[in-house]
Amino acid sequence: MSELSVNEAIDRIYASLKADNQDLDENIAVLKVAMADEGVKEAVFEPTKLAQNNRQGRKLMQAYFRKKGVSVSFSNA
Repeated sequence: MSELSVNEAIDRIYASLKADNQDLDENIAVLKVAMADEGVKEAVFEPTKLAQNNRQGRKLMQAYFRKKGVSVSFSNA
């Protein structure tokens, strides 16, 4: 399997979220590797692409990803 960029890994996570979290843990692991390869410290997500685009949903996502070792923030766009 070829290595993905951080942006490609984030796109896969959006797809997982839309598919009721299918393969989410695997895609988080791929994102973590891509971030390490590119030297990125924080994954930035667009809130408008999230299933739960409210404060509670974003905080839940941040907490879950933090447990998996990925720091998450959200863009203003």
